[in-house]
Amino acid sequence: MSSDIPGVQTTVDNGVLRVTLDRPSRMNAVTTESLDAIADAFDKHAGDAEVRVAILTGAGRAFCTGADLGGLDVSGPPSSATIDAANRVAAAIRAFPRPVIGAVNGPAAGVGVSLALACDLTIATESSYFLLAFTKVGLMPDGGATALVAASIGRARALKMALLAERLPAREALAAGLIADVYPDDEFAATVDALARRLADGPSEAFHFTKDAVNDATLIELDNAFARERSGQIDLLAAADFQEGVAAFLEKRPAVFGRA
Repeated sequence: MSSDIPGVQTTVDNGVLRVTLDRPSRMNAVTTESLDAIADAFDKHAGDAEVRVAILTGAGRAFCTGADLGGLDVSGPPSSATIDAANRVAAAIRAFPRPVIGAVNGPAAGVGVSLALACDLTIATESSYFLLAFTKVGLMPDGGATALVAASIGRARALKMALLAERLPAREALAAGLIADVYPDDEFAATVDALARRLADGPSEAFHFTKDAVNDATLIELDNAFARERSGQIDLLAAADFQEGVAAFLEKRPAVFGRA
């Protein structure tokens, strides 16, 4: 069984739900609509007894490079629609009763980091990297990233990632505890399939209770993070620094931010 929504492809085959960000020409940058489609896919199949494991991945050479800033109108009042949709995805993955594999097949940037880390087993290709790019355009991390990253690697490293917006290569992400494993690029697809098969053939209810117990113990601030990020991001979206950040991004030049 398969279904296609612009920007997202979903299939269910032999107990495996595969949700693929499918905008390779945009490096799988997400829109409000594509984020809602991802959340809808997880919500739709949450009660499907045939689904025993899920995979979230990207088409082409990227996992997800964040929100699509192309053609964005920054002159009007700020909208929370994309933030709310990103929060929906992270919450839907967290609530999904089966293990979710985050198969990071290339760069994960901006909200792409949030999507990857919301998954239960996040693995990556050796060529992948993780980048909290928000401050480059005058914003703050969202999609639950302020909780998801800190829960994995601690306050100091989370703040370094968030404030300095530096790339964290996959091998360093593994060493820091941000992700579960790294595999050679040419072995990745087969490894993802083998891991999905192992989980699909395992004790689903034991996995369900284990996932919930670990996430309840470590992500106790996730809902509060959604609220804090939403509030802060709305203020930042209305600020001059965001307009300058987007202009600089589109014009491929360094941003010149103002002074508070």
